[in-house]
Amino acid sequence: MYHQELARSGHALFSVRGLNIHAVWIVGAAIAWCTGSLGPFESEQANCWWQIASLGVALAGAFWRVIVSGYAALGTSGNAKKEAVAAELNTTGPYSLVRNPLYVGRILNFTGIAMLSGSWVWGAIVYLVSVIVYERISMYEEQFLIGEFGDAHAKWAENVPSLWPRFSGWVKPKYPFWWRRAIYREYKKFFYLALAIVAYDLARRGFALPADMTLYHVFAGIVAVALAINLAGRFGKLFDGMS
Repeated sequence: MYHQELARSGHALFSVRGLNIHAVWIVGAAIAWCTGSLGPFESEQANCWWQIASLGVALAGAFWRVIVSGYAALGTSGNAKKEAVAAELNTTGPYSLVRNPLYVGRILNFTGIAMLSGSWVWGAIVYLVSVIVYERISMYEEQFLIGEFGDAHAKWAENVPSLWPRFSGWVKPKYPFWWRRAIYREYKKFFYLALAIVAYDLARRGFALPADMTLYHVFAGIVAVALAINLAGRFGKLFDGMS
């Protein structure tokens, strides 16, 4: 009964799961504005290392999602907004280490972006809330997969953990790496990371532009690339079939 309740709450969260990133970086920008600090330490050098570590966590999550999206079967692990969909059961590649690898990547990515605000408290909150939210969403999706694949799902889930990856048991991916799909599915993760970095920097400066605009010029380039990918997906054929 308790599991059913969690799955129902996961279903309610499923359609808004991609919107959490907005709250993460907006609150992070407010924190950066209030504190004006790069990190939680008194030492400037320690805070610089905090920023490097935070960026590493965020990038690790983003690149892990690129790998997962690139190897997942087409028609699965999609961007469905209302209901779960799966043309087949993914059990190889990243899915041989953890049943919900995309959510592992999202938790890491969100946590790193929160940490970049300079607050370990906000980083910890985002991590804990993300684990709770995606645990529930994964329970909803698992119910769907059990209904679709039955014994095949039970056999796979018997040894593969839900959200905490194991470090053995890797199975060679069933399909080749879909570069177009990986780019189309995951480019926004890098855009939002760049947006957070710029927003935090601007907030720390009291929303005054710096003399050295290098960071902002790089961000403008990232925006141009993201826009080009978005337009290619909407009006071109480059990403046709890359669900």
